[in-house]
This record gives sequence, structure tokens and C-alpha cells, in this order.
Amino acid sequence: MSAELTMNAAAKRELAERVSTEVIAAAQAFDTATLHEAAGKIGALPSAIKPVSPGFRIAGPAVTVHAPGGDNLWLHRAIYMAQPGDVLVVHVNGVYEHGYWGEVMSTAAKARKLGGLVIDGCVRDGALLAEVGFPVFARGLCIRGTGKDFAAPGFINHPTLFGDVTVHAGDLVVGDGDGVVVIPREAAQRTVEGAQKRADDERGIMARLEQGESSLSIYGWY
Repeated sequence: MSAELTMNAAAKRELAERVSTEVIAAAQAFDTATLHEAAGKIGALPSAIKPVSPGFRIAGPAVTVHAPGGDNLWLHRAIYMAQPGDVLVVHVNGVYEHGYWGEVMSTAAKARKLGGLVIDGCVRDGALLAEVGFPVFARGLCIRGTGKDFAAPGFINHPTLFGDVTVHAGDLVVGDGDGVVVIPREAAQRTVEGAQKRADDERGIMARLEQGESSLSIYGWY
């Protein structure tokens, strides 16, 4: 039986609206801190979530997954619901100490041309994940296995809470070496525009600092 047929229709939701490809492409020019600041200092996911490999970076629309603790069946299901470029953003009910994702799932997700994984829990096969090259952001590495309970409730593409950030399906997700930021879909365009202005302003400030001005005088912090 296919993964699609095994899912309860009430527990999944097709992703109707995604942040546009143009905004995603523009967002790739900026680091996560700049986007977070430009958005009004919102959207920073828990700082423990970092790239498993230093070169990993993500930018794409969120497919949210709420998985039972210690179980990764809903992650497998999400791989086959998501579309190319989508980023799986997975909540594991605070049960961090399991390897929810590994080489097999990264290979499957890469074959599906997904954009990446952000999980508020651990993964395993760290060196192999780097070799596969599918971007994974997680709390860390853990070898403890997971179950696959077909009766366990889970959700795909419903609002999901990560720390103090509520992530909605279709929101803009960007991750780099500093962490992950999620920008609401309806705010993504103006956030990218604000990020460009912020980057332009900072270039001017850097030039003034290099000429010997102080940060206190530039910002008026006396």
C-alpha cells in the first residue's frame, strides 16, 4: 500500500500556497541573521538546530510535519507528499534523543529533489549525510532508533510550533551555518526587500569603520 493511501485524510493537507520561486531565489543572497532582522526580529528557530555538515544551506517553502516522539513514519510520508524544492520542517514532540533521519531518507529526499530538512530533534549517519549532500539541519546526532507505529497520530502541513515560532505550510525557510529562520509567506517579499536595504546600509557603515569612525558615533550611542 502506498504512503499516500496509508495516511488519514484528516491528518494531512495539500500545500496550496508556497512562497514564490522569485522570493526564494532573492532570499538566497542573504544570511539568516539579516533576514531575521529585516523581518522585525522574528522567525529564529531554536539555536540548537544547526547544519549537520558545515556547507549545508537551505531556502525554500515549508512543508510542516508533526511527528510522534520516537517515530519517523510521518517523515517518510512527508517525503512523498512534498514537491521539488520544499523544505521539511519537522517537530518531534520534544523527544529529541532519536535518530529520526539517516542516509536512506536523505537519498530518497534527494531523489525527490526536495530542498532540505529542518528537524527539532536528532538525526544519524552524520558523515554519510554529508556525502549524500541533501541539506539537513538538526539538534545533533543520535544513534537511537525510531519506531513506525501506523496508528500513531501525526500531521502534515498544519501549523506547527518550534520554540516560540509558529511555522505554517508555505512559509519561507532559510538556513545557513548560523541557524534557521522562518518568514511568514505573506511577509517574505518585503523581508527580502528590507534585507537588501539593510545589506546596502551595512556596506556603507563598514566603509566608515574602515576609515576610522567609531560604531558609537555612527549609531549615535553616546
